[in-house]
Amino acid sequence: MSLKLTLLGSNSAIPSVNRWTTSQFLSINGCGVLIDCGEGCQIRLKNFGVRFNSINQIYISHLHGDHFFGLVGLISSFHLLGRKIPLTVFCPNGLKQIIDLQLELSLTKLNYELIFIETNPLEVNVVYDCDKYSVTSFPLLHSLPTTGFFFKEKYKQPNIKKNFIIEHNLSIEEIQKLKAGKDYVDENGEIFKNEDVTYNKSIAKSYAYCSDTRFCPEIVPVFQNTDLIYHEATYTSAFQHLAEERLHSTAKEAAIIAKMANAKQLIIGHFSKRYSNSADLLIEAQEVFPNTIVAEDGLVIDC
Repeated sequence: MSLKLTLLGSNSAIPSVNRWTTSQFLSINGCGVLIDCGEGCQIRLKNFGVRFNSINQIYISHLHGDHFFGLVGLISSFHLLGRKIPLTVFCPNGLKQIIDLQLELSLTKLNYELIFIETNPLEVNVVYDCDKYSVTSFPLLHSLPTTGFFFKEKYKQPNIKKNFIIEHNLSIEEIQKLKAGKDYVDENGEIFKNEDVTYNKSIAKSYAYCSDTRFCPEIVPVFQNTDLIYHEATYTSAFQHLAEERLHSTAKEAAIIAKMANAKQLIIGHFSKRYSNSADLLIEAQEVFPNTIVAEDGLVIDC
């Protein structure tokens, strides 16, 4: 089982030469999802070797342009490339109207079905659930209705050694118990440990995406013990007043969230253009949560 994150854009509202606006590609249990879609996202997909047809779903956190201005271009490219399979976009209220109008005025009739599923910025909701992973949206505190997203793989049941099944003439019920992680006890009372008679066990991984938000400790129970968190860190604590005024977070606050969640790793990004480099932001975060890294365009993280 694998969870692999590719950062396509990591800057705040205005792109720079090396940092484009927010978008990420997540490969989760063999499925590909796009998280936010800043300006030029489709170029970044090409830059970093992500195949367009690997994108099954798109998740948009909110309607500030740096998080969705690349969407209509990507949708149009899918059409021009002959996409046939449906595309589902999980998004705030209003995005469907924006995209529909752009397509209507450009006289574009898509080759594929485009499905919009509206997220609720006021509650925690499971917005998608299948046999491979689930996605939970949760409220963030920003100047527009905004949601974060928690992606969690489903536990994959192990295989049972074939010779063990034959030797003990296992019933379907006994096989199901082994697949559920239980030990096997034979008719003589001998115990066979689950790990000794199964293989291909995997651990479900998880990823929490905390887009633009003010410091919001209430969200932590949603992604407690997660493997990886991305959390915006627009400012250092020297500009705490701006973070509060503009409903963003500092690097220290992002680190506090990761520590409270007992996360394994934190990525900070969405830095203000006032910072020529990310050194001060990284230092501030690592003082609270040492296993912090800085988002860079093209960075790939394997969990």
